[in-house]
Amino acid sequence: MGQLKGVYTTTKKDGSVYYRSSITFHNKHISLGSFEDAMTAHLAYKEAELLLYDKSVSVDDFNNKRKILDYQKCVTLINFRDNDMYFKTPIYLRNKYFTYHISPNDILKFDIDDLFFYSTRTIMKRKGHLFVADYGMQINLPSRYGIKNYSIMGKDYYFKNKDKYDFRYENIIIVNRFYGVTKGTYKGKECYTARLHVNGNVIIGHYKEEIDAAIAYNKGVDFAAEYGLVRNYQKNYIDDLTPEEYKTRYDNLKISERFCAYFM
Repeated sequence: MGQLKGVYTTTKKDGSVYYRSSITFHNKHISLGSFEDAMTAHLAYKEAELLLYDKSVSVDDFNNKRKILDYQKCVTLINFRDNDMYFKTPIYLRNKYFTYHISPNDILKFDIDDLFFYSTRTIMKRKGHLFVADYGMQINLPSRYGIKNYSIMGKDYYFKNKDKYDFRYENIIIVNRFYGVTKGTYKGKECYTARLHVNGNVIIGHYKEEIDAAIAYNKGVDFAAEYGLVRNYQKNYIDDLTPEEYKTRYDNLKISERFCAYFM
């Protein structure tokens, strides 16, 4: 049997033979992976050839046609075919947004503004949580969109179209963006309530402005620490204010007497 198309024989450090498969499309040489036998490597090449030249096979229905190639590699090939852009990550460009294909059941949506970020970083899913590998660190993906680790979906944030995999900016509604702060009503008026979790939630106060509630939370943490409650509370960072403006608000904000009495 002669050399199978798209197959290259190579050897490991221990001298054992294995087979690599690759294909060239639009003058780009694309590696398809390594395989233990030549026929499997050739079948990988044939699958890639189908995806690159048969436009009846779309990114939404190719999975039942693949047997050899990695799912994410198939996405990169189909996107290259349809959009003439090759990404190392499993991205498919659509009209004004793109999808990132972790698996057939985990397809995320992002705005085009995020294309550079996700074309150079890998998204992973573990125990239902989404992470992005960024310069050797694993970062909780929702945090990139202002969703804090402690946030509860439906309370602190929600997705406008109810699709939890749609991370386009207009679809993410942040209700409570600061630690210890929730939006609600008090005595019939809309307000922001600051709470500190001790043995249950203790109310620090009710405020007209969200930033004031966030600062009050910080002040409550400081007050509790002065009276011996030392815990690893994370404080709110407020980049809307200069240090001088923050100090003025901090000094003038009142926290409830009931909250103070809890620690005294």
